[in-house]
Amino acid sequence: MTDPDAAPRRELADLLDALPPEHRVPDARARIRAANVAAGRRFAVLDDDPTGSQSVHDVALVTVLERPEYAAALAEPGAVAFLLTNSRGLLEPDAAALNEAVAGDLFALEAESGGEMALVSRSDSTLRGHVTAEVAALDGARRAAHGRGYDGVLLVPAFFEAGRLTVDDVHWVMGADGAVPAGESEFARDATFGYTARTLPGFLAERSGGAIDPADVATIPLAALREGGPDRVADILHGVSGGRFVVVNAASYADLEVVVLGLQQAESAGKRFLHRCGPSFVRALAGIEPALPLTPDRIPLSGGGGAHGLVVVGSHTAVTTRQLDAALARGGLVHVEVDASALAAEATADAVVDDAARRVREALATSDVVVSTSRALVREADAAGSLGVAQRISQGLVRLTEQVRETRPAWVIAKGGITSHDVMARGRGIRRGRVLGQVLPGAISVLLPDDAPAEVEGTPVVIFPGNVGGDTALADAIDLLRAAAARRDEATGG
Repeated sequence: MTDPDAAPRRELADLLDALPPEHRVPDARARIRAANVAAGRRFAVLDDDPTGSQSVHDVALVTVLERPEYAAALAEPGAVAFLLTNSRGLLEPDAAALNEAVAGDLFALEAESGGEMALVSRSDSTLRGHVTAEVAALDGARRAAHGRGYDGVLLVPAFFEAGRLTVDDVHWVMGADGAVPAGESEFARDATFGYTARTLPGFLAERSGGAIDPADVATIPLAALREGGPDRVADILHGVSGGRFVVVNAASYADLEVVVLGLQQAESAGKRFLHRCGPSFVRALAGIEPALPLTPDRIPLSGGGGAHGLVVVGSHTAVTTRQLDAALARGGLVHVEVDASALAAEATADAVVDDAARRVREALATSDVVVSTSRALVREADAAGSLGVAQRISQGLVRLTEQVRETRPAWVIAKGGITSHDVMARGRGIRRGRVLGQVLPGAISVLLPDDAPAEVEGTPVVIFPGNVGGDTALADAIDLLRAAAARRDEATGG
């Protein structure tokens, strides 16, 4: 294998053209599903923000970290459940403690119900997050429950739908100007989770503060898995022990399916692995079939819901602002803007929320409504103060959403990662739901509540990240849901 750190930068197309052709296994996904069911394997995906379900469909999503909800979501062999830890927004010690506690509950559930609880640590496909601390916490939880930790940790940051894939141990990110190594992308300059390493072994060394030696990181090269298939992957994994990281190179779902088939061989021989991954690997692990974006006929709406929908915009990114402007320009929306400064101030927050909720209730009787905070970002002098401001604004949006719950909007869109979680779990009271699919290929999931208050049942919530989609994506999502509501009304005579 070439050394990407020593080699000049190459175009992604050149890298892919130099590779052997994909190794396609007939009925790979069916074989993966059958093996998971036979082993009683269930996949608990600890998701460090609410957007990890973008590559999958017909899986559970749990918003409250409570064992009864895990049990309901993971009742059947082969089941997949995303558990929203939102740990990316926590300080590292708190994130590690939360992961360890959740994993402890999951292993206790495993002991009670039988079968295997396979843990997946899902995080950002551009490598931002508490990677080594959370992995260590999950390994510690397994050690406490089983007397031994994991043999290895598969690092699989792939998110193919967003143009993020791994070749020669370099994780590539597609942008407007082509592909760049993640370590040279804008994401690597993140104020909290920034890094400079170009290769994934180098990244692990950097993020661990030197505790991990790049030479100790194993790898599954693309050439090996494409030429040797699952047997070669199994051979590599058989040689991994002591909790070593294993970098998984992959440029397609066919590559990941070969990896999973080899993984299943290794696990049938007694090996156990933890997975730290982006969105795409969950689909391969569970053998989930691909699905086209949702159409209006595939989005069920409650017959008891209202005629109009609600959009809650909390994200302040430039992408979100452009999307909001485009949605308003397309028409058919009443815009209720909430002054962010007044919402952040304790003296005025309650009055602002009450007034905005009244306006939303009145407008929902005749129109779809979008609620947004004013676009100027409110900050304090230090990071802790700014975090407090953001939390108070989020709490205000939650209270507003709670106050309009009884109006039973036909559908809800929550724009922004934190906003999505807060609207689902607190504003709407959803404890558990099912991901129906996505609005765009691999992006913007639609959730249907399973465990929620009566006035919320049957009302889908769209989980819309702040930095996802083109300028018309929000307007297009609104049009999709309007069409679904129109079909419902036509069918019910409403």
